[in-house]
Amino acid sequence: WEFDLQHFCEDLQTIDPHFLDSDLPERKIIHIPVAYGNHFGPDLADVAEYHCLTPERVIEIHSWPTYHCYMLGFTPGFPYLGGLDERLETPRLPEPRKVIPSGSVGIAGNQTGIYPIESPGGWRIIGRTPLKLFDPSSLPPVMILAGWGVRFYSVSTEKYEILREIVLSGRYEPEITGWEDN
Repeated sequence: WEFDLQHFCEDLQTIDPHFLDSDLPERKIIHIPVAYGNHFGPDLADVAEYHCLTPERVIEIHSWPTYHCYMLGFTPGFPYLGGLDERLETPRLPEPRKVIPSGSVGIAGNQTGIYPIESPGGWRIIGRTPLKLFDPSSLPPVMILAGWGVRFYSVSTEKYEILREIVLSGRYEPEITGWEDN
């Protein structure tokens, strides 16, 4: 197979120009509560030590930016989030864990992400959200869509447990704002 630039350019000329006028989905930002450290984030201390930071500073830096969801993959609804501050860029674990709990928030290289379901994985786990990011009975079945922004905010263990109960009861509504509101 050979790429023919002239043929490609001719094909581009046949595209209906109104196709390009279609509206893009509204850009939104979802706000995600995270309990950092302890059993929720077993790698938080290691990430802090790797960067000569305190765990509190790692949390502060991690929860500051609005991340961009580049794509969903690996497992259903796993958001690959770009925009991680370079001060937190951390290599994957040398040996992946066999089980990562759903809701775990991790760092791998220059990205952060959230494990929507229990699965194996090699990302450095720094916290956990009580939110259910993947639910096959919902439409859409994922809470975060590609192109959306994601903001993390720190919650205590007690607040995590309260939110978890609300999520399990089906009464939780995530905070979703427009991109221009932030």
